[in-house]
Amino acid sequence: MPHEKPLLRFGVIADPQYADLPPWLEMNRYYANSLDKLRQAIGVLNGEDLSFVVTLGDLIDRGWESYDPVLAVYQGLRHESFLMPGNHDFFVAPTQLGDVHKRLGMPAAWHDFARGGFRFVVIDGNEISLFSTPEGHPRHTLAQQRLKTLLAEGAINAKEWNGGISDEQFAWLEAVLARASAADEKVVVMGHYPLYPENEHNLWSAERLTDLFARSGNVIAYLNGHNHVGNLGRAGNTWYVNFKGMVDTEAENTFAVIEVFGDRIEIIGYGREESRTLAL
Repeated sequence: MPHEKPLLRFGVIADPQYADLPPWLEMNRYYANSLDKLRQAIGVLNGEDLSFVVTLGDLIDRGWESYDPVLAVYQGLRHESFLMPGNHDFFVAPTQLGDVHKRLGMPAAWHDFARGGFRFVVIDGNEISLFSTPEGHPRHTLAQQRLKTLLAEGAINAKEWNGGISDEQFAWLEAVLARASAADEKVVVMGHYPLYPENEHNLWSAERLTDLFARSGNVIAYLNGHNHVGNLGRAGNTWYVNFKGMVDTEAENTFAVIEVFGDRIEIIGYGREESRTLAL
């Protein structure tokens, strides 16, 4: 149907990971080039009719001083912008760790909002990690314990550069999904870390969330970055879309526009990002 209008359109950016550093050639990461790629992406997205643009973490590679240039580029975005941190956004001085969410203009580390009849949920997979809190902090100690357990279990994602969520955040997420279900709202959850398919980049205890989504039945998609090569999976009613990392490659960009219809999600990929039709 050529004239069918989507219920909602929004933009997606993942892992610009900017820093004024030389490239890491082995990993094909060009940190300094991300500012130009971001400008280009924002130029394209500004020409689109969108409800908002979400950036799925890792705005910077490291260093508090990296925030100024990258956030200055976002000033040129005409749409509402939702930012969230990834693991690299906490590679700053220990005294600055508590200010990261505020620097990104977030109302809270995890939060939800409604747009176009859909419920959007931002989760914080950095909450229980070795990088979001200084040594000696209760959450840091909990992260050490969790990682130790995962390593003992031989978990593929038992990595220092991954993280997890607390029981408190899990209970909040469960309540948000239940409220959305009662209101007959379909849900899109967004975070930095992948949940599915199994991958070394996945959130610690990812299956706890995928089980929750399967039980809830109303989560149509989970969107993330972190694994720069990208990925796609489906479990239950939920599509799991891992967007490619902008920092990778010298000049090729990657970002997307998402259109939500009653029966499908259309991903319009730019640069290295693939275009896809995901049936609901």
